[in-house]
Amino acid sequence: MAVIVIMPKQGQSVESCIIGSINKKKGDKVKKGDVLFSYETDKASFEEESPADGVVLECFYEEGDEVPVLDNMMIIGESGEDISGLLKESQEPRTENQEENPEVPPATAETETATRTLEGKDERPFVSTDAISPRAKNLATKEVVDTSGISGSGPQGRIIERDVKAVLGNRPKMTPLAKKIASEENLQVETGSGLAGRAKSTDLLASSNAVYANDYEDKKLSNMRKLIAKAMHASLQNSAQLTHHLGADARRMLELRKQVKAANERGKLSANITLNDMVCFAVIKALKKFPNANSHFLGESMRLFNKVHLGLAVDTERGLMVPVVKNADDLSITGLSNQFKEIANACKTGSVNPDILSAEAGSFTVSNLGNYGVEMFTPVINLPQSAILGVNTIVPRPKDLGDGVYAFVPYIGLSLTYDHRALDGGEATRFLKQIAIEIENLEIEY
Repeated sequence: MAVIVIMPKQGQSVESCIIGSINKKKGDKVKKGDVLFSYETDKASFEEESPADGVVLECFYEEGDEVPVLDNMMIIGESGEDISGLLKESQEPRTENQEENPEVPPATAETETATRTLEGKDERPFVSTDAISPRAKNLATKEVVDTSGISGSGPQGRIIERDVKAVLGNRPKMTPLAKKIASEENLQVETGSGLAGRAKSTDLLASSNAVYANDYEDKKLSNMRKLIAKAMHASLQNSAQLTHHLGADARRMLELRKQVKAANERGKLSANITLNDMVCFAVIKALKKFPNANSHFLGESMRLFNKVHLGLAVDTERGLMVPVVKNADDLSITGLSNQFKEIANACKTGSVNPDILSAEAGSFTVSNLGNYGVEMFTPVINLPQSAILGVNTIVPRPKDLGDGVYAFVPYIGLSLTYDHRALDGGEATRFLKQIAIEIENLEIEY
C-alpha cells in the first residue's frame, strides 16, 4: 500500500525547509531506512529516511525548493500501483506552490508534454537543452541584459527568469533613451548619474573585453545567509542600539585558568573550563543583579526573565549560530562549560535543535571574538533581546598598583551593545561595570 512521505517539522519555530539533495528520484527502488532526501532549516541540516520498501512513485519537489513543513514530498509504493487518489489529495497544495513560484511557467501547447503531470505517467520535470528559458530571454531582451555572463540556476545550468531579475536587482534602472541606445549599440551600464540613480545615456559603457568580462562571480546567498542578513538588518533598523566599551583586569581569570589546566592534568576535573566559560559565568552573576538587562523589549512592554537563558555565538562552516543554554543560572561553571561544548558541537555537525536557535529562546547573548585577536567591536543585538555582550582579546594596559607604582597588567575588553529603548545609558554602564567586577573577583568551584 502506497504511503506519503511528508516534510517533517523540526522544532516549533520552523515553518518551511529547503531541499538540499534528492537521493531517490521517481522510479527508483528504495528499501526501508534508505535516505530519500536531505533538507535544511535556517540553521541545521537533516536527512529523511524511507518508511517502507518500494518504489518512488511520485516526487513533488525539486532540489533547492522551499517546502512548507508537513507538506507532501514523495509517494512510496509498489511499481504500477494506482495512486490517483493520493495524487488528487496532493494536487491542490502543489498548484498553490507553483503559483507562488514565478519560475513555473503556465502550461502551453509547447510545454504541456514536458511538464510534470498528475496522471501517473512516467514523465520527468521540464528540462531544456536551451541555455535560457523563453521568459528569461524575453525579460533580458526587454531590459537589455547581457546573459553571457549569467550562471543559470535552472535545470542543467539553464538561465531562468529569476537569474535575470537578480542581475536587474543589482543594476541601476535605465532611462528610456539609455535603454534604446544600449539595445541598438550593445552597451551596458554599471552606474547611474540621473535622478533617483537612474542610468542615463552618458552612463553607458561599451561591452567589456572578453578577457576581463568575467572577472567576478555572482554567488547566490545560502538560505541561512539570507536569514542572518535579514535578522541583522532588522535589528539595526528596528532598535536604538549603541555600544559601551570597558576593560576588566584579567589577572584573576588567567590564574584560575592555570589552576584548571593543572586540575585537568591530574584528572581532578571533568571539564576543560575556558576563559569564555569564566566570562559567561561572570555575566550570569551580573545579570541576576541587573534584571532589566536580562529581558526582551516588546515595544509597549518589557519581558523580564527570572532565569538566565544564555545565548552563545558559535562560528560554523554554514554561518553564525546562536544556540541557547536554558536556565544557565542553575548550572555550576563545570556544567555550564559542558553545556557550551555540547551545543557548539551540535551546531557544527548540524544536529542542533532549531528551537534553541531562535532569538526568542534566549534572554541575553555573549559573542566572543577574543580568540581572533579582535580588540574592540560592536556586536548586533538578537532582537527582541535587550542587549548583547561582545568579548574581546586580552591586551596589556598600564594600571596604578598604588603608592605611585604603575605596571602593565592584562585586560580583557568588553563591548556591551544595548537597546536604548530598554536600558538607559547609566544602567547599561553600571551593568557592564558589574560584569568587570565579577570577572575580577571570580570564584569558581569544581
